[in-house]
Amino acid sequence: MPPTILFDFDGTLALGDGPITAFARAIAKRTADASFAARAEAALAAFAAGTADARDGYDAVTRIARDQGVDAAVIGAAYDDSRALLGSDEAAVVSPDGLAEFLDTLSGHARLVLATNAPGDGITELLDTWGVTERFDAVHFAVGKPAGLVPLIREALATGPLLAVGDIVENDLAPAIELGADTALVGATFERSSADATMRGQSLAELYDRILDWARSASSAPASSSGSTFPSSTLQS
Repeated sequence: MPPTILFDFDGTLALGDGPITAFARAIAKRTADASFAARAEAALAAFAAGTADARDGYDAVTRIARDQGVDAAVIGAAYDDSRALLGSDEAAVVSPDGLAEFLDTLSGHARLVLATNAPGDGITELLDTWGVTERFDAVHFAVGKPAGLVPLIREALATGPLLAVGDIVENDLAPAIELGADTALVGATFERSSADATMRGQSLAELYDRILDWARSASSAPASSSGSTFPSSTLQS
């Protein structure tokens, strides 16, 4: 069996704050708080600058909402509102440059899996638009990370090496690290995170060559090989 590369979606394959600002606007609308969106934008800017303790942009906005007493049910409904807009002008995202070509090459060396906590609304359409739907061997929605990622990782590791790629250490990478797999950290925290990631970069596109190197090496490893293919210091930037 070929090695497996497990991709996150938001912040990894889908770039941009469009869905997060849509989330903030939805909270503002549901709470009739016209000033909430501006406070949320400030929280997003602080997260991007590394001055806010948040896992990602969604977490930064959610913390602002909780601090002002917004009910969890309202936050959840606002999130659903924003996901329904995914990919539209109101919640725009872009893919990393050259994604289709990268995945096309990568699929010749590894099994590609997409796993996200988000619902499927809008995601399948975006994958079609980007021309990458057929590149994935499996797609999983509403996974329930981090715990929900564990069985997917265990299943993959039973047949060979795995590389988990994502922008949130706690959700996307920690389960893989615990189980001895390799990881690639991308996004706003790539420099400041203390996670023991195998490789890291500001965006997925920065790691194309290193991920391809990993896949080629892992695919040529003995069939019984599983877990980490490279020591963390080998590919870490």
